[in-house]
Amino acid sequence: MTAAFLDIVDWSRPWLAHVRDIGQQIAVAADWRQALNLRLAELDLRNHRNLPIQFVPQADLPAETAYETFISNTGFVPTRDNLHDFFNALAWLTFPRIKVQLNALQALDIERVAAQSAQAPRGKLRDAATIFDENAVLLVTSNQTLVSALRAHEWEQAFVTRRQEFVQDCGVLLFGHALMEKLVAPYKAITGHSWIVPLEPDLATMVFEERYDVIDAVVAQQLAQGLSTADFSPVPVLGVPGWWPDQDQTFYQDVTVFRPIRGR
Repeated sequence: MTAAFLDIVDWSRPWLAHVRDIGQQIAVAADWRQALNLRLAELDLRNHRNLPIQFVPQADLPAETAYETFISNTGFVPTRDNLHDFFNALAWLTFPRIKVQLNALQALDIERVAAQSAQAPRGKLRDAATIFDENAVLLVTSNQTLVSALRAHEWEQAFVTRRQEFVQDCGVLLFGHALMEKLVAPYKAITGHSWIVPLEPDLATMVFEERYDVIDAVVAQQLAQGLSTADFSPVPVLGVPGWWPDQDQTFYQDVTVFRPIRGR
C-alpha cells in the first residue's frame, strides 16, 4: 500500500523537476522506505566513515543521541512517514556527496562542542550546515552581474530587466528538504537561502546524471572548505522566472516579499 501522505505532492511543479523521476518512482512503491534503500544499495552510498547509508524508522534513533551523530556513527538515517523526511531522502539520492559532507560537518562540530564543556552553546558551523540542509537553494551560474543583483536584493533587475539573461545563465535547484516540503502548499513569501555554484550554463547540455553529479561534486568541495551563515543570501523562490503565474512587474514590487536590502 502506498503512503497516503505522498498523494498531495504535485510533481508537475517546476521546482521539483530535478527530483521528479525518482520521487514519482518512490511515491508509488508499496513500501517507500524499502524502495529508497534498494536505490541506496544500487548507489553504494556511504557516509564519511565509509559506513553504508540506510533509511531506518525514527524509533531506531536513541533518545540521548543527536540525529547527525547517529548518522555519522552508524550510517542509518532516521526517517519518519512524512513529507519532510521523504524530501530529505530524495536529497540524499540526488546530491549524495553534499549530504555526506553536511553530515560530516554537523557531526564533527557536535563532537568539538561536546569536548569543550557540557554547557557549551550549539556550534555556529552546525547552525550553518542545518540551514543549508533544510533551506538551501543552489543557484548554478557564472553570471556575476546577476549574482550581485540578487545579493543586493535588486529583484526587478534580476527577475524582470534581465529575465531572459537569468533564464539563459542560471540554473535553480532546491536542495533544502524543509523548503521542498513548504512548497507542497506554495505561497508567495516562501524564501530560501541561496548558495552560489560557480558553473557555466553549458551544464544544460549534459544528460541528467552528468549534470547533477557535477553540481554535487562541486558543492561538496565548496562545503569542505568551510561554511558560515554569511555565505547565504535570501531569495523568494516563487520569484524565479517561470515558477509562478502572473510574474509581472507588480508581482515583484511587493516589498513584503521582495524586500529591499536593509539600510536602503
